[in-house]
Amino acid sequence: MKLLPLDTPDLIELVARWLASKENYQWLDFGGGRQVVTPALLKVMTQRASHFLRVYTTDEGEPIGVAGLNSVDRAFKTATLWGATGDKSFRSRGYATYAGSKFLTLAFRELGLDAINTWVVEGNPSLRLVQRIGFRLVGRQRQCHYIDGQAYDRLFFDLLASEHRELERERPRRPGLAAMDTVAEESHSAHA
Repeated sequence: MKLLPLDTPDLIELVARWLASKENYQWLDFGGGRQVVTPALLKVMTQRASHFLRVYTTDEGEPIGVAGLNSVDRAFKTATLWGATGDKSFRSRGYATYAGSKFLTLAFRELGLDAINTWVVEGNPSLRLVQRIGFRLVGRQRQCHYIDGQAYDRLFFDLLASEHRELERERPRRPGLAAMDTVAEESHSAHA
């Protein structure tokens, strides 16, 4: 798995397509109610010190998701994390968790940040990822995020550089293999 800067027009276009998908943008807010990010805006974000973006890839180098920091403040040493899996066929295989952990290590080291915060809309499956990479719940903003006309709460989290521990890489699993591994382990245990 690699973390790549968004430094080519092709990568910028790909990430913009991912972020234009409702299954991604419904969970996001880039300020002023902006949820969809155009390629032009994404390019501007890559050029600003207040943003830090990386695409994460498979082991073979295929781009599958994006992690980003907004509101990077070097004076106060803080930023806000967001991300999205672009290629949904790679969900539930550990890529986003590992990429998130590695991205945080990079952000804390390269940018010299002391604290990173994030928020997750209640009901978003990303909640588990945020908890796995060490974020701590610090609060709730009630009924402030709308999806299809329904109000949802946002759960707020933070992580200090001193608390961050980069996760070890687990071998990504293909869907359906977990059940086969369990059967194989049970079979092995029965024969031991």
